[in-house]
Parts: sequence; C-alpha cells; structure tokens
Amino acid sequence: MEDLVKKVLYTGVGMAASMTEKVQQTVNDLVDSDKINIEEGQKIVNDFTKTAEGKKAEFESLVKDLIERSVSKLDLVKKSDLVDLQKKVEKLEKELAK
Repeated sequence: MEDLVKKVLYTGVGMAASMTEKVQQTVNDLVDSDKINIEEGQKIVNDFTKTAEGKKAEFESLVKDLIERSVSKLDLVKKSDLVDLQKKVEKLEKELAK
C-alpha cells in the first residue's frame, strides 16, 4: 500500500514539474518573440509555481485522507497502535513477574 501511495505522489510531483517546464518554455518563447517582457514572463512563471505548490499540498492531503479512510474501512491496525499495545503488554508482564 505504501508503494502505491509513493507512486501516486511521485506521479503528481512529476506532472507538476513537467507542467512547470512547459510553462517556462512557453514564457521563454513569448519573451524571445517580444510578445511579453522578462518581468511579465517571470511573474507568470512565479504565479504558476505558487499555484502548483498549493495544488500539490492539496493533492497530497486528498491522497492521505483517501488512504486513511480506506485503511479504516479495512479494519487494519495502525503501527503506532500496535507499538502502544506492545508497550502495555510489556509493562503488565513486568508487573506480573514481580
């Protein structure tokens, strides 16, 4: 399951990086053809990058929520819950040994 999550996140990050490169190339072409100036082009790229970062965080949050809901439906135990339970058992075993 963890591998699937990583693949989904890496795919999203890869798509965002690809889009950023394409936007940068388009802006460079517009600057080279004197349709926009360098400052306007940089603003476009910066705005796109900020928006993409926000969408990336939103995407990661959605994936995380989806996974947590899926895991809870499967009635699986979280590792942290298992560790807590193991600590309690060890504590009780020590008390019984006394």
